[in-house]
Amino acid sequence: VGKSCKNQETFGWPLSGGEGSGCEKIAGRGCCSGHQPCRAESSVACEVCEGGEEMPEPLQQCTAWLRAYFSEPETTGSLPLPAFHHPLLQRDSFTRQVLWTLLKDVKFGEAVSYKQLADLAGNSRAARAVGGAMRSNPIPIIIPCHRVILSSGDTGSYGGGHLLKEWLLSHEKLQKEKLARGGTWLPPLSFSFLVLIFRFFSSFFPFF
Repeated sequence: VGKSCKNQETFGWPLSGGEGSGCEKIAGRGCCSGHQPCRAESSVACEVCEGGEEMPEPLQQCTAWLRAYFSEPETTGSLPLPAFHHPLLQRDSFTRQVLWTLLKDVKFGEAVSYKQLADLAGNSRAARAVGGAMRSNPIPIIIPCHRVILSSGDTGSYGGGHLLKEWLLSHEKLQKEKLARGGTWLPPLSFSFLVLIFRFFSSFFPFF
């Protein structure tokens, strides 16, 4: 975009702080950074840091979705997704097809191999291209590239780091199992094993 974004939200989540920004055309970005994960008992909160009264609706939707993912994951399926305006998601390409297929077909608590996702996207021989699409994903977590694993069952690589990918998969598996038993969401108690220094969304691509 041609100018700095004016709107920003900061919200707490289990993997340290996160923030998102968006400009008038809703080509925004989000990031997650920090030295320590938040305590398991920490509540998920949202603070409008700047220009909250003029916050673009897609940015509000994005932060609402992320808050729900970590605090009430069973509700994410009913929430609207923000309008993504990253150029990669506007072009007609196999990468775009893979990312939209992943978003639409691979649900919370599920995982697929690169080959399986290639099949779903319409080209069973394109497992390597699927790997490239995962590396190009501009909207991690919301477009859940962490759910794509190796055919062997190993988690494989991830832009946010191996530990983060394992945590996200474990988070989804545990919450899905608990909900299947008729329980409610319970924050996992194993955050202490994650000591992460990373920039998450902003280390990928800067557009929502």
